[in-house]
Amino acid sequence: MFENRQRISLPEDTPPQLMVVIDTEEEFDWNAEPDPEATAVTAMDHIHRAQDIFNEYGVAPCYVVDYSIASQERSVAPLKRFLDAGQCEIGAHLHPWVNPPVREAMSRSNMYPGNLPAELEREKLTVLRDTIADAFGEAPRIYKAGRYGYGPNTTTTLEALGFDIDLSVCPPLDARGDGGPDYRYYDAWPFWYGPAERRVLELPVTGGFVGWGGPLSVPLFELAMRFKRFRAPGVLSRLGAVDRLMLSPEGFTPREHIKVTRALYEQGCRTFTWSFHSPSVVPGHTSYVRNEEELKTFLGAFRQYFDFFFKDLGGQATTPTRLKTLMEKFA
Repeated sequence: MFENRQRISLPEDTPPQLMVVIDTEEEFDWNAEPDPEATAVTAMDHIHRAQDIFNEYGVAPCYVVDYSIASQERSVAPLKRFLDAGQCEIGAHLHPWVNPPVREAMSRSNMYPGNLPAELEREKLTVLRDTIADAFGEAPRIYKAGRYGYGPNTTTTLEALGFDIDLSVCPPLDARGDGGPDYRYYDAWPFWYGPAERRVLELPVTGGFVGWGGPLSVPLFELAMRFKRFRAPGVLSRLGAVDRLMLSPEGFTPREHIKVTRALYEQGCRTFTWSFHSPSVVPGHTSYVRNEEELKTFLGAFRQYFDFFFKDLGGQATTPTRLKTLMEKFA
């Protein structure tokens, strides 16, 4: 999928860089079959709950928006205010089942846009790009595939439509059982890919297998998952052998956020991505935030991690486009 990959290693004395990426989308049941009619965006009335925290820490998040968001004034309005104030960036996030033209069969596999025929994937992303341009005044350059579903034709499509930054790689995700991609053997380091004259910058989601298991981490973890009923993954975690972690307030704790960040930093990684889904700012829309107490915990994790990253680790806030400018200096 990612031809001519060139890994980017920033100098060791580079302060760690943190960007925030929000999958900005409609409210739908993640475990159900795709529903083209599920396009509600009521959670965007409360997106300020997260943006207020970003403003407090001087963080300009990247909202990667899908068609449901970009085509409704209710969801465009708050983001346009943030954008006009210089408080965020806007990218594209393709959810095929709600993005015209909808000609594909409604299936779990087709929720991953990279599984679509090349022509249909390009048509959908063209519509999304143009809808975002109409809503926000500028065509997006940043792309994140819905459900991390980058496919064999996606690179050509991105290049043709003017995208030069991708955020789709998600170590350590393995979605093969659902028809999706396998990122188990990717890591959190950014890389260039594509033809030399039109390279795309990949900025992966921050995650991976952390522990002394090293190259054996993936098979060790998968073996443990076969004995999940005996809590084998937890045993490996307590032994420090392997933990499968992501830098997200959805499903992971502040202790785990710090653990994965320190482990990757010690290995030489200098770019980190804090990521989550916009519906989580309202209880009841995702499995991660089901009530007011969990919302408090969810938002509290932002401040705990930002305090650690900016104060203890000496990190800096950045954005996908700022990181691209930085990476070009080391090309």
